[in-house]
Amino acid sequence: MKVENDGLVIPEVRAWSEQKYRLMGGYADIFTRGMRYKWDKLVYVDLFAGAGFSKIKSSSRIVKSSPLIAMSLPVKFDLYILCEENEEKIAALRNRVVKLHPDLNVEFVNGDSNKLINDIKSLIPRYSKNCKVLPFSFVDPYSLNLHFATIQELSHGLMDFLILQALHMDANRNFDIYLNNNTTKIDLYLGDSNWRRAFKDKMNSDKGSFVKFLANEYKEKMLALGYKEPPELHQIRSDDKNLPLYYLAFYSKHERGNEFWRKAKKFSVTQTEFDF
Repeated sequence: MKVENDGLVIPEVRAWSEQKYRLMGGYADIFTRGMRYKWDKLVYVDLFAGAGFSKIKSSSRIVKSSPLIAMSLPVKFDLYILCEENEEKIAALRNRVVKLHPDLNVEFVNGDSNKLINDIKSLIPRYSKNCKVLPFSFVDPYSLNLHFATIQELSHGLMDFLILQALHMDANRNFDIYLNNNTTKIDLYLGDSNWRRAFKDKMNSDKGSFVKFLANEYKEKMLALGYKEPPELHQIRSDDKNLPLYYLAFYSKHERGNEFWRKAKKFSVTQTEFDF
């Protein structure tokens, strides 16, 4: 959804980010429409919320990013929980939310979602017989700086996840650093400090298999948390050289969630811009 420059900070993104936004918005739209009258409270959680607006690099186009897309849906969530570490971005996001959606119930969390996950979780209404709560979390990190412990903490009970996995733009590019140095980034991403040994056993430490290994290991850990076998990962590629960049991975504990995600992917193929 194209918007006008309001003078606040607007992070630059590449053109292919719009595909990510369409998929996220498409799923959230199907989610709220389909679940509105079956649940008492629908909750949207954005762990890397950004500033609300994004500028498409090498163009003059400014579009809404994930939190404001979620707020622009015809059927609203009952609560929006938005976490952003950068103070300038969250200040701009707060300003835009107040201006564009003053009537919505929004909680802002300024800081690293990995460190503040307990605070974020405490903002989600507790599920009870008289208050059936269904949350959806969009997780859009810039790299593999998402800790599995963060996802695990939010996974107790019901929670659908749409997670960006930077498996090419981070993992593949930095393979030698992650494999041979004592960096803990992949340890935290997988929640497993012994992943190098598993990678050697399963893939013979082959660089060409690193992305597949990480994707499979992540999926297995989500299955262990009670999530259904997920649909195929959705790959996002660069527009100029058609190179693979990252994947969008969807996880739900109910098959209906997987059905909604498949519908959202079909929706994104035919839609080039939101008209909410």
